[in-house]
Order: sequence, then C-alpha cells, then structure tokens
Amino acid sequence: MIRSLPAIRPVPIVAALMLAAAGAILIAQIEGERGIAPIASSADFEVRDIDVDVAGSDADGARVAGWKLAQRLAWKKLTAQTNGGAGSQLPDSLLDSMVSAIEVQREQIGPTRYIARLTVLFDRARAGQALGVSGQAMRSPPLLVLPVLTEGGASAVFEHPTEWQRAWAVFRTADSAIDYVRTSGAGADPMLLNAGQVTRRGRNWWRVLLDLYGAADVIMPLARIEQTSPTGPIIGHFSARYGPDNRYIGGFALRVAKVSDVPAMMDQAVKRMDELYTQALFTGVLRPDPSLIIEEPVDNAALDPAGDTDITEYVPADAGASAGASDVTYLIQYDTPNVGSVGQGESVVRSIPGVRSASTTSLALGGTSVVQVTFGASLDELRTALSARGYTVQGSGTTLRIVRRGTGGAPTTGEPQ
Repeated sequence: MIRSLPAIRPVPIVAALMLAAAGAILIAQIEGERGIAPIASSADFEVRDIDVDVAGSDADGARVAGWKLAQRLAWKKLTAQTNGGAGSQLPDSLLDSMVSAIEVQREQIGPTRYIARLTVLFDRARAGQALGVSGQAMRSPPLLVLPVLTEGGASAVFEHPTEWQRAWAVFRTADSAIDYVRTSGAGADPMLLNAGQVTRRGRNWWRVLLDLYGAADVIMPLARIEQTSPTGPIIGHFSARYGPDNRYIGGFALRVAKVSDVPAMMDQAVKRMDELYTQALFTGVLRPDPSLIIEEPVDNAALDPAGDTDITEYVPADAGASAGASDVTYLIQYDTPNVGSVGQGESVVRSIPGVRSASTTSLALGGTSVVQVTFGASLDELRTALSARGYTVQGSGTTLRIVRRGTGGAPTTGEPQ
C-alpha cells in the first residue's frame, strides 16, 4: 500500500527568508549592463575602411572635403569589385544623390585638417541602376543567433557585453542570404539565451524560445579566445553550428598580434561565419528542423460542417498548358565575378531545351549566385545539357553547383577530428 506523505509547511519566518533570498538572486541575475542592441541594417551597398587625409580653410571645410573624397574613393572601390576591373568615376553631384549615409569609424579633426576612416553607404535603388545590378536575393527562414564566447574557461552570450556579441550586433545583414534574428540582451534574454542553452536538446523548450523570438530555427556561432600572454598574441577559434542538435557546419582560426586588434578580428570572423552559413543554405545543409514545427491535424468537419464531402473541383481545360505536369524547379549555383557573368549564366541555362524559366534569385557579385530554373525533363538530362556546355556539375536533388571546366571548384570543409 502506498501512503502519501503529509505536506511540509515551512515556518513563516523561514519562508519569508527564502523568498527574500530568491528575490535577491533574481535581481542579481538581471541587474547590470548586458548585451549590445543590434543596428538597423538596410539593403544599401556598404563600402568600409575608406581612409582620407585632407586639409581645408577650417575644420568644417576640411571635413566636407574629406567626405567628398570618401564618396569618390568608395564609388571607385565599389565599381572595381562589381565590374572585376578598374573602378569608374562619377561627378560629385551624382554621388551626392546616391549616398544615403556616411558612417565614421574613427576621425581626428584639427583646425585645418581632417583625418578619418569612413564607411560610405550607397542607396541600392539608385546605385544599382548605375552598376547594372538588380534582382531580389533569396533569404533563409528567420534564424535566432546565439553568439557564444568562451574565454578563460567561462562561456557567455548576454551575461555581460562581449566583443563577439558586439561584432554580431554591428554586422549589416541586408546583403546576407541569412535572415538573422538578433537580440539585444535586455530583459530576460540573459536567462533564456545563455551559454548552457546550446547543449540542450529538448524540442519543447526550443519551440517556446523560437516562438517567443519569432524564429524558425537557431544558429550558434561559437568563438573561443586563446591568449598565450597578457599582451598577445591572441588566437580565436571559431565554429559555425546550428539547430537544437548543435550540428557542425565549418570552422576556422584567426590570429592577431595584440589585444587592441581583437575587435577587428571579431568583425572579420563574423563575415567568415556569414559565408559559411550562406554556403550551407545554398547547399541544402542549413534547413529548419522539422521537429520544431508543430503541425495540428486538419478537422474536416470544421471545414465542412454541412457534411458535403462529395465536391468536384472545377479545372479549366487549358490549365496544364502553361506548365507541364513533370516540371521541376532547381536551384543552380554558379560563379559571378562581375556583372557580365550574371547575364551570361542565365543565357546559358535558358538555351537548354526544356527550360521553362530561369532567373537569378540570389545575386553575389564576386561570389556565388543562384539561378532558379523550371525544367520540364529529368535531372539527368539537365546534367547532360550543362555538361555539354562546358560545365562541371556537382550536387544532387534540386540543388546543383556548376563550375566552368578549368576554373576549379569551391573547397569543402569537414567535421574536425
């Protein structure tokens, strides 16, 4: 026979002390300075690290002259990257209409001299026309970011401000194919999104968190700082992981000579991380975990309360004329070092018999773009046609990677041993 034990009621004084202690602990967990709020990231073209050193009649004149020079240098750098050659020049009047903002990275102002490092932002709509760049980029589902930094044996996300979280907060995400959900570390963030969360596998708790922050899945960019002496050098080990199961995508290491270079190392690491996640998205590795989606069964009675289940759907006679029943949509990745290579790649794909449509959905000048193709034949026939046009075809399923023969392919990264 199982007997139930009587409930143990604490003495009122003891209970009051316990509540007071719990309140003190709770305050200690949420007080103090926490994470850094992420910047609002627009879709403008961004050109960083423009150095200027100009003189003027006074301080204001030198600053204006420095900003004008920065616009010209930034435009030349941007056009050189997109066209794959020497940069072009435009009159200051046109550049003034295309520049949406100038961000000061650092500056020194004297009575008649201005020295600064600036970031110039060009309006995408106006600058894109001059560059010949258009089209919409394919984006991932919203992914919650947990930037974990391990330093001195202790790991932190939002428990206190870190350079790793700062680098993710200032990273401009508009040009990325990843839809990052970044939090500021305020309120309950330090308790909900702590370093221990990356080791938890429970789907119920992850569903609650992702629904709270409006995300479909989670990515965990991990950073570990190794410092051999108080002055340096400093080595950063970085690993891109994702999902409740903490799956590995890729990793790398960076090294700087002194402590003051750590912020720049973190900024560079975030860009490398974004490349890893973007490549994983295009190759089909980075995809939402289906176990995080709660699917409710459909109640047919609720949809048809009258019980009229014998319904004949009307189909127009020419409904199948616009698209064949066997049409399949493929994503084909190809290298686009300049603007001309974008149109060339689309033209090659459109020339294949059986291709219904081909349009670039993700544009990355100087990198790998993606064209969406609707094809009315088998995958083997598409592979054969691409191979006959001088391409090496890799990949499987609905995602393919094509590389011109003789140009090489993209390196792959495996799980570390």
